[in-house]
Amino acid sequence: MSPMIAIYRRELRSYFSTPLAPLFIMIFLVLTSAFTFYLGNFFQIGQADLQTFFLSHPWLYLLLVHALSMRSWAEERKSGSIELLLTLPVTLWQAVIAKFLAAWTLIALALLLTFPMWVTVAWLGDPDNGVILASYIGSWLLAGAFLAIGNAMSAVTRSQAMAFILSLSVCIVFLLAGYPIVLSMMQTVFSQSLIDAVSAMSFMTHFSSITRGILDLRDIAFFLINSAAWLVATVLLINLKKAG
Repeated sequence: MSPMIAIYRRELRSYFSTPLAPLFIMIFLVLTSAFTFYLGNFFQIGQADLQTFFLSHPWLYLLLVHALSMRSWAEERKSGSIELLLTLPVTLWQAVIAKFLAAWTLIALALLLTFPMWVTVAWLGDPDNGVILASYIGSWLLAGAFLAIGNAMSAVTRSQAMAFILSLSVCIVFLLAGYPIVLSMMQTVFSQSLIDAVSAMSFMTHFSSITRGILDLRDIAFFLINSAAWLVATVLLINLKKAG
């Protein structure tokens, strides 16, 4: 077994050896159901789609994903186990990617367990299954970007609470950057080219495009590149902490 797979399995097992994974999944399922059927007025709208379901995901990820990422490196540094981890026959890159993939797998499982909602919508009407599938992919990619940011912020500090606050703050900036109210406020001060650049960096801009059923490679690449960039930042930050 390769060291990277060993760390991946260890991390994934650690989520389920504590209440963290069951709680994460349960809270995610309960809140998505509440947003869809109650706050989203699913039955009153009378449309056989999952738009309200997917539009709640960015806000739920803001709260829930960081609960997974805040412990990834902050806890390792606080307990001193990071030194032991880095003495194993595994590169720092492999350790960072393995930890990221373990948490991303847990999020994928939570998303898969919402499948009954898709079945319910299909039973009630005739939804566009292509749009729903694209939205699931977009949701998972969005969660990956949030998770990568959280990993980088976790590498900055020994405190899980501080890691949570830092990652939450960064993700809010990336999420709100594309909102019309934010862009309209910027129009009074900044040029249109700068406003367009800010909008293009917004997670919500690309996620909304995918939830409309437009599975554009540019949107997919945006989330993958963002995730990769923050994982690179995680490696650099850990190396800086080691050097310091």
